[in-house]
Amino acid sequence: MKPTPSTTSASSGRSRAASAGETVPENKRGLSRQWVWVFPFAALTFLLVTLALLGINAATDLADAGRFVRWSLPVAETLHNFTMISVMGSLLFAIGIVPRFSDSTWRKNRINMAHKYSAEQRQKNLERDEYPPFVSLLNFGAAMAVAWTILALCVLILAYADISGRPVSLTSAYTSELTSYITTIDSGKQQATTVIVAAVVATLIFGVRSLMGLFLTLALSMIALVSMALGGHSSGGDDHMGAVNSLGLHLLGVALWCGGLIALVYISRQVSAQDAGSGTLTESARGSESATERRAPMAVVVLRRYSVLALGGFVLVTLSGVVNASVRMNSWDEIFTTTYGQLVIAKLMLTLVLGAIGALHRMSLIPGMQRGEVGLIRGLWTAILVEIVLMGATSGLAVSLSRTPPPVPETLSEDASPVRIITWYDMPPEPHRAEWFTQWRFDWFWVAVILFLAFAYLWAFVKVKRAGGQWSVVRLLSWFVGLFLLNYVTSGALAVYGRVLFSAHMVEHMSLTMIVPIFLVLGAPVTLLLMALEPRQDGTRGPREWILRLVHSGWSKVITNPIFAAVNFAGSIVIVYFTPMLNFVLKYHVGHEFMILHFLITGYIFSLVLIGIDPIPNRPGYPFRLIMLIATLGYHAFVGIAMMSMDTLLAASWFGNLGRPWGLSAIDDQKLGGSLMWGIGEIPTMIIAVMVGVLWAQNDKKVQRRFDRKEERDGDAELNAYNDMFLDLNERDERRK
Repeated sequence: MKPTPSTTSASSGRSRAASAGETVPENKRGLSRQWVWVFPFAALTFLLVTLALLGINAATDLADAGRFVRWSLPVAETLHNFTMISVMGSLLFAIGIVPRFSDSTWRKNRINMAHKYSAEQRQKNLERDEYPPFVSLLNFGAAMAVAWTILALCVLILAYADISGRPVSLTSAYTSELTSYITTIDSGKQQATTVIVAAVVATLIFGVRSLMGLFLTLALSMIALVSMALGGHSSGGDDHMGAVNSLGLHLLGVALWCGGLIALVYISRQVSAQDAGSGTLTESARGSESATERRAPMAVVVLRRYSVLALGGFVLVTLSGVVNASVRMNSWDEIFTTTYGQLVIAKLMLTLVLGAIGALHRMSLIPGMQRGEVGLIRGLWTAILVEIVLMGATSGLAVSLSRTPPPVPETLSEDASPVRIITWYDMPPEPHRAEWFTQWRFDWFWVAVILFLAFAYLWAFVKVKRAGGQWSVVRLLSWFVGLFLLNYVTSGALAVYGRVLFSAHMVEHMSLTMIVPIFLVLGAPVTLLLMALEPRQDGTRGPREWILRLVHSGWSKVITNPIFAAVNFAGSIVIVYFTPMLNFVLKYHVGHEFMILHFLITGYIFSLVLIGIDPIPNRPGYPFRLIMLIATLGYHAFVGIAMMSMDTLLAASWFGNLGRPWGLSAIDDQKLGGSLMWGIGEIPTMIIAVMVGVLWAQNDKKVQRRFDRKEERDGDAELNAYNDMFLDLNERDERRK
């Protein structure tokens, strides 16, 4: 858990330490930058030892590219991983953990400037010195991004040599083969994507300084994680989607946790030096605590923020690692009887030790540091040094694990069925009533998203209640009903049969667009989070600031515009089902996840504009909302009837080649899907129309009550003035006569 901030100020803590005769020498404040290289050193040490002891890297009877390639490739992969997560950790710290400017009151001054000064004065005041740790983070991130690009290119070249069994060469024939590998083979495309992403990130990080620009740069760098998850050897095997998603979540957790720790070590001495100076941060307070009582040294604030990030990373890494290992082994007995299983156990043990050290940080060392207890300050940085050594060792084991064949075969058997080849899974049983409740195939990406959303909402609900605030239990229940339905749509029978039945796919689509968003929007998550999250006063953007920034951004103004929301909602159907996009979302794993995300967000925004209470830049009047609904209802009916009357099979290469032995023919099932689209589209639309009508009536009552209160206050002055105007006009007419 996140440590409870002490109400003792940093200055009083230092006073107690001084009175006890204890001081913190300057050279003992934090860790010097050179300690970040402990991570790759430990990683390479564990990598080479495990490869040598277990014989993982021995030459094979098949094509062998030689000793140089066999040993250089895992070394390059280890260094590549280090530079990649270093870039992500640096960007993450820059956008949300350390302030951009040295003045800790920058945010408050900026708000005041917006009202009191001219544009020229505001611009002059904003041109202030950047905070040294912020500059150091971006310089470190830029250097690591350049190294990441070079190492990604090395991994690409060495990986081709390893796969082809040919030593690296500079001949034109070898270059031509390498080009063909990049352009025609999936693994080559994915590795080339990583090279391109690294190069673009390296370019951006040199010039971008705005927090939104750095946020987008971080988001772009995450594409490399997707590429690695798709190209990892777990992308084959028995549960393709489960393997890819769990590996992607694992890599994300590593980037947040390990990358953040590397960034923390790199700036630790700089932020620790602020303990003795005036550069402290003031965190906002609520209730009876004042801002002064929450004042804390920079190092304490940075460590507290990172501890929350590390906890999330630890949970993500541990759970996703267990899931990924289970997908790639036939039984748990193979954990102890195979080299692969033994490496998994070793990696898990190191991860749990790291989690225990992190718990020690949060529960004891960081609070002790805030109290000014010098012994604990030294202990904290020592523990962090141990942590980075163990993280490096775990990273080295991970690369060794990636070069170890898992027990579950990764290639399709020679007698694989057509449905197995096309969808990655065997044909499910014919659906009867029971199968719609018993058939599950967990999409671990969406399971993780749903668990996170459930935890965040419940945390905010409890915090608001404890602070004496009010929040409807009905909205709480609505949110969790929406999450439950989302889990069923993404992991239940609809997801299973949606791969082989167009009709089930259509129900999945309509549920994501028309049913699930209604419950989620009624939960009003943004409003609840804004009530629960405390604003920061040091110029950094925490979760609350990022939410507000996104809500009021130009992008938000576009997508929540009622016309855009309606066109996007209706136009998505045509784009997905009447263009080659349908083949993309069915064939490719990224396309499938994109389809779910797009339909869910599209439906959420449409419902938010119509019936939501969360803040958005544009919300139309009630008459226009009803017009939007009527148009949507008619559009769904039109598209549904069009599908019912078609004789051409959509995505024929997919639904026409599955060899399904039960149910309707592919074309008849498509027509059933069109009728379901028509029917499912009507019911939620009518429910939303009723809700819009109720909200309209409630709004009219509120307006009327407001006028009534105004009349009571001013004695109906507006009506009297209106009548006096007519009397005056009448008197003028009388005088003219």
